[in-house]
Amino acid sequence: MTARLPTFVEALAVLALQPFSELLRAELTAFSPGHAELSVPIRAVLQQHDGFVHGGVIAYAADNALTFAGGSVLGPGVVTGGLSIHYVRPAVGTSLRAVADVVSATASQALVRCEVLVSGADGESLSAVAQGTVRRGARDPSAG
Repeated sequence: MTARLPTFVEALAVLALQPFSELLRAELTAFSPGHAELSVPIRAVLQQHDGFVHGGVIAYAADNALTFAGGSVLGPGVVTGGLSIHYVRPAVGTSLRAVADVVSATASQALVRCEVLVSGADGESLSAVAQGTVRRGARDPSAG
């Protein structure tokens, strides 16, 4: 049986159920089969001592974007099975944008690649690249 794929409105509702995402002021800006984009405004409270966005915030953006991308093809009730991230350059700017695309998917798992871009006065630049697996098996958070 094929899972019913979530709509953009349903994906927004799932994001709204995540208190940590709300704390970071994360927004799901794109959601379609095999693709998701998440943005996080950069604020001082998200920076480390040198003024760069903390690596944990960048990892959060990658993790959540790739899980939404995976869920867009697997259906609701997915979790990240694993994640690797490579930090390319420090993030300094006004916002992060995590762009995730499914590379390959089976009925129960998806392999997803994500680029985390930072926006600033000179446009966007690459801050990190991540790859992860998303798998079925979690409770559907929209089910209550």
